[in-house]
Amino acid sequence: MFSTLISAQELAHIKDQAKLVIVDCRHDLMDAAAGKNAYDAGHIAGAMFANLDQDLSGPKVGSDGKFQGRHPLPQTDNLISALRRFGIDHDSQVVTYDAHGGMFAARLWWLLRSIGHSAVAVLDGGVAAWSALGHALQTESPQPALGNIEVRVALTRQVDVTQVLVSLNAAADQTFQVVDARAADRFRGENETIDPIGGHIPGAVNRFFKDNLDANGLFKLPQQLREEWLSKIRDPQSAVMQCGSGVTACHNLLALEVAGLSGAALYPGSWSEWCADASRPVATGPN
Repeated sequence: MFSTLISAQELAHIKDQAKLVIVDCRHDLMDAAAGKNAYDAGHIAGAMFANLDQDLSGPKVGSDGKFQGRHPLPQTDNLISALRRFGIDHDSQVVTYDAHGGMFAARLWWLLRSIGHSAVAVLDGGVAAWSALGHALQTESPQPALGNIEVRVALTRQVDVTQVLVSLNAAADQTFQVVDARAADRFRGENETIDPIGGHIPGAVNRFFKDNLDANGLFKLPQQLREEWLSKIRDPQSAVMQCGSGVTACHNLLALEVAGLSGAALYPGSWSEWCADASRPVATGPN
């Protein structure tokens, strides 16, 4: 079973496995159609396409009328419907990939773990690593039978905006340490193009998700990731991962699992939800 990363060589070895389901998660935050267009132009044989906005996210406004961020988690019933449409069974080995270092594929990895499915891995290096082995991409879209995956005990933790706010108001609270996966300029509040309200949650530290990758776009080795993360966080059990909208934060959660540092939580609403309420505190500048 692959539960964190899978190399292109390993995927080639198991590509004919009956219970293998491959899901293409390519996306572009600036062009919502780009992912599907790339999939249609060529994808790994047998791969299904998961749309970040439609399949892997929920309504931006909750039933209470409050803004929940740019990419809230999908409602469980909707997520299960999408996963079954992809042909995922309770015993499927799922492989997710993208063309962006895993930043979108990690979202599906986390979502599957959130419903108790552990046999899911991100293709290290994405579609480029697959093509580098000489494998041609195909344009035919598979039509799998509906899967039977169902909700089991979650393998993840998450916190909401109220829990984050309460932790900030607790003078000696050691149960939260927020880690922001956005680029440093966004964290400091210097990129108004992407974040009209710039800055970060007070007390947060910055760990750009791309820092988990080496110069070749592959995940760093577990020991290196472990050393880097332990210089950033006190304890994974007290760490809360966030980003702009809860997507790239999953990349940091994946890196922690690779490093053997399990237990960190996701704040799904992340900065886009946090800064939507002017009463919530904002910090600028470096860590």
